[in-house]
Amino acid sequence: MRIDAIVDEGLGNSSYVVELGDGGALVVDPERDPRPYTAALERRGLTPRFVVETHLHADFVSGGRELAARGAQLLAPDGSALAFDHRRLADGDEIDLGGLTMQVIATPGHTPEHLAYLLLDGARPVALFSGGTLMAGGIARTDLLAPDMTEPLARDAYRSIRDRLFSLPDDLAVYPTHGAGSFCSAAPGGERTTTIGDEKAANPLLADVPDEDTFVARLLAGYGSFPPYFLELRDVNRDGPPVLGADGPALAHLSPAQVQSAMDGGAEVVDARGSAAFAAGHVPGALANPWRTQFATWLGWLVDRRREVVFVVDDTVDATDLAWSAATVGFERLAGVLAGGMDAWVAEGRPVATTSLLGPSQVAGRRIVDIRQTSEHASGHVAGSHHVELGALATAPDRVEPGPTLVHCGHSERAMSAASLLQRNGHGDVAVLDGGPSELATAGFDIEVEA
Repeated sequence: MRIDAIVDEGLGNSSYVVELGDGGALVVDPERDPRPYTAALERRGLTPRFVVETHLHADFVSGGRELAARGAQLLAPDGSALAFDHRRLADGDEIDLGGLTMQVIATPGHTPEHLAYLLLDGARPVALFSGGTLMAGGIARTDLLAPDMTEPLARDAYRSIRDRLFSLPDDLAVYPTHGAGSFCSAAPGGERTTTIGDEKAANPLLADVPDEDTFVARLLAGYGSFPPYFLELRDVNRDGPPVLGADGPALAHLSPAQVQSAMDGGAEVVDARGSAAFAAGHVPGALANPWRTQFATWLGWLVDRRREVVFVVDDTVDATDLAWSAATVGFERLAGVLAGGMDAWVAEGRPVATTSLLGPSQVAGRRIVDIRQTSEHASGHVAGSHHVELGALATAPDRVEPGPTLVHCGHSERAMSAASLLQRNGHGDVAVLDGGPSELATAGFDIEVEA
């Protein structure tokens, strides 16, 4: 048996392609873009026989239907109540994978319907796919459904781990779905895989064999904000996303006039070029979201996925990758890309907006606004700076008062997104720091760390 991890660094998730020994493969928790899985299968000469979901995903649109359209049998928790064809799984079920057996273990916690899957070679456990119930150095959060379910699900998670997973052998390899970088996780470690024994010994949420109340208190204390689209994608996955097929989502090439018409009709223009390119000149009112591994998360956080979206790109951005990334977080109304990019827009004499990109020696006289996550801000920030998370600015740009402002994050990407939000809401003098707190500290600014 061979297990290949397909890691999405941006969403912080891992999917798995498992060779079954008979030319077939099992795929666990695939994301919507099928290309990484089909590429892995083709490299090894495998056919997708089974695709299995551990739970209804809130952070990405599942690729289960994409792989099922290629001939795989789709299996999912009975409690998912999927509205399309699949095989329902329940606690205690055993699935013959052709030489290996997959045993189903109910592990509610991250979600009520959550299942873990134990692979057996004969009677010997060889791998556990734990979804979000048990992760390397963490546990997936339980607050993504409703406030009144957060604590009950946390207690379910404790019992699932203590009574079900920690009864398995200490040397058993554990393959979680969520991991570092995922907003689904609480207190994740840096590793993607682990063992039962390692989590017993080193997981900070489980250290010292806590009682249930202690575990719940630790888990709930680690929660930060999360993207609003998380509250919608469980329903998308339950209803069944459209199958996009090998060609993927289509992106039309739009003339400047067509882009303007789309904007007039309410479309969102998302500029995926780098921060420096956006600063030098962009479509007025466009949202900056530089193309990077976290692109999809921030697209979903800052843009209503029901809006029509037009992208502005340059030759550093692959439009096909961009479209799949947007589709993976539930964007279906992709109008297209500005044909010819900003050069075409400028050539027609259309208005262009700019944003100042400043070094740390150029920020005197400006209010400093730190738009990083709360945990990042607490780890070190400029004394006297104003803190507001980027995600909050999408719905409440008035949390930053008008006046000369410098926005910063860790590098410049999120800060440029924040500046674009502020500018289109009437802030006239907004600049972005080319860097982060470390550059400001080098320039002599006082840095405070919260206890």
